[in-house]
Amino acid sequence: MSEEEAAVEEAESADVEDGEEAGEDEGKKKKSGFGLKKILIIAVPLVLLLGGGGYFAMGFLGSGSDGAEDEIAKPAVYYDLPDMVVNLSSTDRRAQYLKLKVSLEAKEQETLAALDPVMPRVMDMFQTYLRELRTSDLNGSAGIFKLKEELLRRVNIAIYPKQVDRVLFKEIVVQ
Repeated sequence: MSEEEAAVEEAESADVEDGEEAGEDEGKKKKSGFGLKKILIIAVPLVLLLGGGGYFAMGFLGSGSDGAEDEIAKPAVYYDLPDMVVNLSSTDRRAQYLKLKVSLEAKEQETLAALDPVMPRVMDMFQTYLRELRTSDLNGSAGIFKLKEELLRRVNIAIYPKQVDRVLFKEIVVQ
């Protein structure tokens, strides 16, 4: 081989190696460019979807202020029942008494207006239930909660289809 042929082969092999290195660099650029494109292809629709979904939810469900303002604007109404003093049921001869001051809470005045005609029935239902209680039935917060639930159930039976929301105790004394 002549020197010229050797020089040409070296030049070609150098070009091939440079070409391979250049091809690798271009491949890396293509891969990184493709990765960025792939991220954009996924991210842009995702952002649009989430943004559109949030906008739709706000429009469809509302901001919540309209309903909340209506509820805040209408305060609850209360009805004070006459004070009650009942003799509790006991196994021994010693008498024990329960004194209650109760208030009823409702959303509308019409509900409490329905109480007036049936008040004797409500008081009778309360008195008969309270007379069957024992002191042990009123122990702890669970006993008081059960008493509230029972009184609420009984008053709602008396004024059905209207409904009282809560029974509130102003005073509870067991002697």
